[in-house]
Amino acid sequence: MDQLKNRGLAIPLIQGGMGVGVSLSGLAGAVAKSGAMGCISTADCGYKEEDFRRSPEEANLRALRKEIRKARKLSEGRGLLSINAMVATKQWEDAIKTAVEEGIDAVISGAGLPLSLPEFVPEGKTMIAPIVSSGRAAKVLLKTWSQKYKRTADFIVLEGPLAGGHLGFKASEVEEGKAKSLEELIPEVLSVLEGFEEEYGRKIPLFAAGGIWSKEDIIRMQEAGSYGVQMATRFIGTKECDASDAYKEYLLSKEEMDLSIIHSPVGMPGRAVHSPMLEKLGLLGRIPPKHCSRCIHSCDPGTVKYCITHALISAVEGNIEEGLFFSGANIGKLREIVTVQDIVEELF
Repeated sequence: MDQLKNRGLAIPLIQGGMGVGVSLSGLAGAVAKSGAMGCISTADCGYKEEDFRRSPEEANLRALRKEIRKARKLSEGRGLLSINAMVATKQWEDAIKTAVEEGIDAVISGAGLPLSLPEFVPEGKTMIAPIVSSGRAAKVLLKTWSQKYKRTADFIVLEGPLAGGHLGFKASEVEEGKAKSLEELIPEVLSVLEGFEEEYGRKIPLFAAGGIWSKEDIIRMQEAGSYGVQMATRFIGTKECDASDAYKEYLLSKEEMDLSIIHSPVGMPGRAVHSPMLEKLGLLGRIPPKHCSRCIHSCDPGTVKYCITHALISAVEGNIEEGLFFSGANIGKLREIVTVQDIVEELF
């Protein structure tokens, strides 16, 4: 585990990536400054750029460079900085290459299995870490990396069924409470990691994610075998979170009963607040996109149920009527706006 401490991770905590625009330089930089790992979401991070509607690809990569540089200044050289890059996005490869050029400390990747991730990250300074939701997924991925690239993960994020956003489980499993808990999944994944740790002569730290809120939760995960945790929803309630005040206040007003499992255009189920947009979608069956930002591989603008980019940008800007608000299962515990340092000191 010393490789993470040696690189600057004083606290075994990753701030989960939240897009669009919820975790950019402000939040990531503050988390890194605390000694933990801050994370910038690459998903349409250039939505504020003047040419975003016209040239989203260029706008996103330009903004990503800016956000990494700003986060590094805010971190004051402490902790670590990472990006969260979704496999499902068309800019997955370019975003990773851009972040590596900017000297990002780690690339965390999910929303699909990042089977070719080592191709875009030369072995050396930048660490690579997949997000998985089962031992089977971890085995397939790490076996592919080992056989094809002679590489393994520098650490791994295990995301359970209580996470917000896109989930690596069947919708029915989550809705019916049949998905395995983190306590069940951790030993399953650790048993897979053992073989690769032996092959590469080093430990592969596991960070548990999804439904982590308190110090007691962290202790429980570590007792189950996790090195650390990844937390996202709780960091929405911080002054440093990059979302608008209206976005934060809307989520602060919600309870667990306000959450639902949705079917995302990304092709995966997700946990989100049952917002006016989702209510409208349920009545109409489809909200045709007015503009395409060419974000998702599998999206057909002519048939997609709604534009996830428009919905997420609307949310982060505080447009309650048209926004899609992802959240983890602990939304009911989000009750006040504090600082990142307040949270880190309470937890560690």
